[in-house]
Amino acid sequence: MTVPAAPAHPPLPQSLLDELSQLLGTRFSTSASVREHHGSDISALDPMPPDAVAYANSLDDIVAISAACYRHDVPMIAYGSGTSLEGWLQASHGGISIDVSGMDQIVQIRVDDMDVTVQPGVTRKQLNAALHGTGLFFPIDPGADASLGGMAATRASGTNAVRYGTMRENVMGMTAVLADGRVIHTGGRARKSSAGYDLTHLLVGSGGTLATIAELTVKLHPIPEAISAAVCRFPTVDHAVRAVIQTIQLGVPIARIELLDALTMQALNAYSKTQLREAPSLFFELHGSEASVKEQIETVRLVADEHQGLDFEWAVHPEDRSRLWQARHDAYFAALALRPGCRSLTTDAVVPISRLAECIETTAADLAENGFLAPIFGHVGDGNFHALILVDPHNPDEVERAEAVAHRLAERAIAMGGSCTGEHGVGLTKQHFMPVEHGANAVDVMQAIKAALDPKQLMNPGKIFPRGHTAG
Repeated sequence: MTVPAAPAHPPLPQSLLDELSQLLGTRFSTSASVREHHGSDISALDPMPPDAVAYANSLDDIVAISAACYRHDVPMIAYGSGTSLEGWLQASHGGISIDVSGMDQIVQIRVDDMDVTVQPGVTRKQLNAALHGTGLFFPIDPGADASLGGMAATRASGTNAVRYGTMRENVMGMTAVLADGRVIHTGGRARKSSAGYDLTHLLVGSGGTLATIAELTVKLHPIPEAISAAVCRFPTVDHAVRAVIQTIQLGVPIARIELLDALTMQALNAYSKTQLREAPSLFFELHGSEASVKEQIETVRLVADEHQGLDFEWAVHPEDRSRLWQARHDAYFAALALRPGCRSLTTDAVVPISRLAECIETTAADLAENGFLAPIFGHVGDGNFHALILVDPHNPDEVERAEAVAHRLAERAIAMGGSCTGEHGVGLTKQHFMPVEHGANAVDVMQAIKAALDPKQLMNPGKIFPRGHTAG
């Protein structure tokens, strides 16, 4: 996938190399293989390696690394588990990758307050394993086993967002390090506050362009008394989406409701060894008391029947639910297996749910007209979906046509009152949509905030803002 050419940048000053080598010892590397690994994510973008990688094991390490980079005017890019999708990790301006994956301690679990403080390298699966036996869980579940620092930085969500929200609703506070090494503490552990500006939610979704997250406190949620999951196929995407709209309008407290098109279902059957019907389908999950879930099951079944849903099957046993949702989380790799040797130009968009079927069907027609194999699936409960456009990375014409389809999808979503990205973020690939979606004045305000916190423009430069767009 093509992005604007990175500007030329000077080599790292020898004095900085010496300082960081002395500070970190073997935790500082200029190895080509290490740099290559830290200059790419799981997007279709080519790697853009940093000039060096610094492994931070503590807040003090991040402070020292940041202060040294600031003194030498060297860019810095925070790195967690490497699972972003829009080029957030590519070092488009060179600099130092600050790898916080070693900061993987769960600082404190507070069962009574239903919150937990963690270091940024803790992953969602690691956290939920640590919560075993407490009666609590952390519900945000992007497809990858991402680090919580990265999830906060990209404002991630997942299959549970329709009930439990995204990282924006679940991060309570954080400790972060500014470009010059200053430490700030945002938010707190109280469930609400009206004291001053909301810096926590300014940093959530900022993609490391304002500060490096060193610690965060997130909400936990009680494990429901009863959980039931189901799958149901429909004749068309439109029928499925209309069933979702009616379910939500009836006030059914759906925890998960995922749409998968026929091609995605085909991919899952081949990859995950499932035996699901290869038609547009909904995966549901309901949480609550035994009585309420039983009542909700009947309501959802009746709604599905009304919209020509077929083969409605409930999975009430934990192992059946696990297989169903593991298949859903396998969707990315299942899609890649449809065309071995390809890469996926993965894009997401979000629209008001009333426009979702139209947006998906128009996008699917655009993909078909251009000859692309492209599974479509997503979090239908909040209008967010993903298109995985499978391309031959060595075929420039094919890549260009795929980018054009993705461009039209973003334009379509914005025109429908939605956004060019629901959860992957802007990164390197969607910068030019920022003025379209927000207007030039709003982008100016964002850049003014960036300049106030990062006056030298060293924090993950080249991301979010269109190249050449200057405030005012």
